[in-house]
Amino acid sequence: MSNFIYLASQSPRRQELLKQIGVRYEMLLPLADEDTESIEIPLNQEKARDYVRRVTLAKASFALERWRNRGLPWAPILCADTTVSLPNHADGEILGKPADANDARRILKMLSGKTHEVLTAVTLTCNPESAPLCVVQISEVEFAPLSAEQIESYIASKEPFGKAGAYGIQGSAGAFISRINGSYSGIMGLPLYETAQLLDQARITFI
Repeated sequence: MSNFIYLASQSPRRQELLKQIGVRYEMLLPLADEDTESIEIPLNQEKARDYVRRVTLAKASFALERWRNRGLPWAPILCADTTVSLPNHADGEILGKPADANDARRILKMLSGKTHEVLTAVTLTCNPESAPLCVVQISEVEFAPLSAEQIESYIASKEPFGKAGAYGIQGSAGAFISRINGSYSGIMGLPLYETAQLLDQARITFI
């Protein structure tokens, strides 16, 4: 039984969500010379569910190697990855983080007036010798139609950058969302119910 975990994610939202349910964690972040971004490049014809699962399992592998190299005491390692998808849309199977303002504009125009999916995969490596536990949570999010002015104002706020699908539900983009079917915390980047189930399986104390 462990009373803390390692969090292999730089997302402040995931840190906040773990604190919300009383999980003690220590950061297990990559060094500057680690190439962790290349794994986030989608494979040809890759579906969103397969993508988010593959990326998160790869992150778990990197994190485990990081733990081994640093000689730290053992604790379970939590990783997560989130992507946005417009299923069956020619250009929208995987909508990652925008590269620049033009890319953010393109993504937001695609989401305007449509229902999209937010997929978050979570892995928990319970011990160094076993494969990680992995779960994928999917929520549906409906955007109201967005005017050009709304899109430009949102881009000017800088909120779209560094976020899958070019928006964060916890920011001002919350005003764009007319309906949610699923997990609010999952849309933020860490579905708390599913994460709690993984922590229970690993006998990690929290709350």
